[in-house]
This record gives sequence, C-alpha cells and structure tokens, in this order.
Amino acid sequence: MSAQTRNNQSIVRKLLLLTVAMFGFGYALVPLYDVFCDITGINGKTGERVETSSQVVDKSRLITVQFVASLNENMPWEFTPVVNQIQVHPGESTKIEYRARNKTDFEIIGQAVPSVAPGQAADYFKKTECFCFTEQKLAANEEKLMPVIFTVDSDLPEHIKELTLSYTFFNKSSSEETEKLTHNHNMNHDQEI
Repeated sequence: MSAQTRNNQSIVRKLLLLTVAMFGFGYALVPLYDVFCDITGINGKTGERVETSSQVVDKSRLITVQFVASLNENMPWEFTPVVNQIQVHPGESTKIEYRARNKTDFEIIGQAVPSVAPGQAADYFKKTECFCFTEQKLAANEEKLMPVIFTVDSDLPEHIKELTLSYTFFNKSSSEETEKLTHNHNMNHDQEI
C-alpha cells in the first residue's frame, strides 16, 4: 500500500469522524438551547405547562398576539399558524392552532421550541396546553392541527401591547431516518441541477 493511499484513507476516516461529530452536535442543540435559556433567561422561552388559573379578565386592555412558525433546515415539514394574529384580553384563556404536514414518504418525529418576543413578556405568557410539551410524530404525508391554549397574564406591564409567539420545529427522528432524509434530499437536489 502506497503512502498516498494511506494518507487518503486517513483523511477519509477523519472526515467521517467529523461528520458524525457534527451530527451529534446538531442533535444536542435543542437541549443545550433549553439549558442556555433557563440559565440566562433570554430569548423569551415560555417554560413549561402551567395549571389553569382563575385570573380576572382585564376587559379594559387588548393585547395583539402574533404567531410565527419556522423549521430547522433538516425538517421536511410544512408548518404554519392557522391565524397570523389575534387580539386577546389579559387573563382570558385563548385557543389557537398550528398546522403541520410531513412532506416525506416516511414517519418523522419533531420537537417544537417556543419563544416569546419581547423577551420580558415571556413570564406573562402562560400555556396550559401546547404541542411543544411533547414530541410530535407525523406519518408519511400526514397533516394535523396542533392546539395551543394560553393566557396572557393580567400583570403584563402596561407598555407591552404586542407579543409574538414563535415556534421552530426540529427533526428528532433516529439517525437512520435522518440519513434516509438527507440521502433523498441530496438526490432531489442533484436532479434539480
């Protein structure tokens, strides 16, 4: 075996190791993001489920709540809010829905990461039901509506008149499914060129 062949094999092994390490890092980003937001309190993380409270509804105020949906680059779903914005009274329980559709021919598991802007309003945005509390599994070409039930706390500072609830979906499928997805994406990309 020549020195050139050994060098080439060494480079290929290093590149494969780097690829595996990058995949592992990408897979770990969601829990790392959660820890980072918990420690720093930034980026408007809305936290966990809260129990229903018997807040007094403040009919003298209206808060505009906007809804945003985005996908991680490895997530082959369509994901949109059913409505883009609504107005709510602080203390009033409100239900909205997001729509997700798996565009592949195999099952994919996703996890949504929420945030609220402005960040100082996150402590006043209380979710009692949300698809983000658990992983979401969609079969091949399946579409489903995913509810969010929330209350904007009546203690929300007066100067905040508008909130944005944003979700980003990440692919949490096994590495085998992700590899299949990447292979199919690369084949489709090659056919387009």
